[in-house]
Amino acid sequence: MRKSFDELTISDDFMFCKIMQDEETCKTFLEMTLADKIGKISYLSSQNAITTGAGAKSIRLDILVKDETGKSYDIEMQAVNEHNLPKRMRYYQAAIDILFLDKGEHYSSLNDSYIIFLCLFDSVGKDMPLYSFENICIEDRQILLNDGAKKIIINANAFSKAKDKNLSGFLEYVKTGKVTTEFTGRIEKMIETLKSNEQARSEYRFISGFEMDAHHYGRQEGMKEGMKEGMKEGMKKGLAKGFADGAYQNKLETAKNLIDIGLSIENIIKATGLSREEIEKL
Repeated sequence: MRKSFDELTISDDFMFCKIMQDEETCKTFLEMTLADKIGKISYLSSQNAITTGAGAKSIRLDILVKDETGKSYDIEMQAVNEHNLPKRMRYYQAAIDILFLDKGEHYSSLNDSYIIFLCLFDSVGKDMPLYSFENICIEDRQILLNDGAKKIIINANAFSKAKDKNLSGFLEYVKTGKVTTEFTGRIEKMIETLKSNEQARSEYRFISGFEMDAHHYGRQEGMKEGMKEGMKEGMKKGLAKGFADGAYQNKLETAKNLIDIGLSIENIIKATGLSREEIEKL
């Protein structure tokens, strides 16, 4: 059952995207996460649908950001553990690279990118608040590949273990809704303001209805697909049975001809594979 608009918190996808559309809030979150300053935001968009090619799986990014240095940041809120985060991050990385590398440009034009998943669960299982990944040499772990691709998984469950006070407070707010810092206090007020905004309420209602329709459509399409597959399977089985029946009839006809020319039952069994009982009935 989908939440009502008034029940939404920062951990809900819709509200998270709305809050992170605010440049100052988004920039503060990124700097807390990366423990570093980022350039001025030059591009910020939410709910980006990306299709990498005809027939390819499309994705929808929660928040896509570029700063003035060209670095890109994909920020995703993940409330439910679907046990596919590493492969999903890999696909997102590829999709973003294709999105930002224009045809004819050299690979060196690809700037640094960060895929960031803010999770309400510990997908890695080491009870750390932050897991940062880069490609390194297995033989000598001092050597970085320097491909510019970085992936970060945030575990809001471990908010108390975050060394940075503001990050700890933010993760606690995401996990529990408790306001303990100036930053989370600002976010709470933003959410209160949004909940009194009829346009935002209508947008959520529209999206909810659209997703329900899409789910219903998907289920209907699934049923149709299932029927198609069932028919295909039935045809396959029917053809297999037809071939089997035809082959059996051929064996019977062959056995009859061999009987007519006086061949012994033992030899007919060897020639056709039929049983003695089947041959004696002819």
